Amino acid sequence: MATVSNLILYPVKGCAGSPLTRAEVLPTGVLHDRTFMFVRESDGVFRSQRSTPKLSIIRPELTVEADKLTLSAPDLPSIALDVSTEGRRLTVEIHGVWRGKAVDQGDEVAEWASTLVGEPLRLVRVAPDHERAVDDWHGTITFTDSTALHLTSLSSLDDLNARILEKGAEPVPMERFRPNIVIKDWTVPYTEDDLRDFTIGTARLRWVKPDVRCKVTMVDQPTGTSAGPEPLRTLADYRREPDGGVSFGIKVAVTTPGEVQIGDELTAL
Repeated sequence: MATVSNLILYPVKGCAGSPLTRAEVLPTGVLHDRTFMFVRESDGVFRSQRSTPKLSIIRPELTVEADKLTLSAPDLPSIALDVSTEGRRLTVEIHGVWRGKAVDQGDEVAEWASTLVGEPLRLVRVAPDHERAVDDWHGTITFTDSTALHLTSLSSLDDLNARILEKGAEPVPMERFRPNIVIKDWTVPYTEDDLRDFTIGTARLRWVKPDVRCKVTMVDQPTGTSAGPEPLRTLADYRREPDGGVSFGIKVAVTTPGEVQIGDELTAL
């Protein structure tokens, strides 16, 4: 019986995650997941660990009401802000294919983050009328890359790390892959690849595509520094995708919203 091992919320795209014991899953994914993101001040282009790896050391804490956001980082005083949903709107861009309006969160947090990463940034939040989807198959999303959820499994990580150890390199932690849902108790690694339609808790979910991995997986999350070439080097030995890149885990859309908790069973339909 496969069950949920970990649930993770990422309030700010590219920043550290927060563990959950229970998650409300909406059509756009875990409630409040990636509803904030940092953008380049000059043109509104999103920042992620691909371009700004130091974002990984920022730890966001969002109140239950989602009206206050606290950001903390090593060697810098934390900052708390009242979340704005009706403030000044900026034009923002994600992956060069989506442009829309997002709500700017003010000068104070912009200065805080810019000082930390050494690049002029603004923090924005999804607007109340936010609408975004790659297409109907991918489903509706917030500021995520392309789908509502990312799912991985412990058995797959164990298999990957065994291969990495054979190369004489250090194993990688699951946080490098930044999943929302981690599944345990599958005896066969990469069982998630064969999922199509499934339930966890009261949510019904569906496979969208393999999760093709980028250089974010080579960022040491606690320090925001490059720690490559693993895991991409080893994944390239056996997880190459026909259309390019290497995959680990799957991208998932929400068919029916619901609630997911640690220990819930995953049932393939």
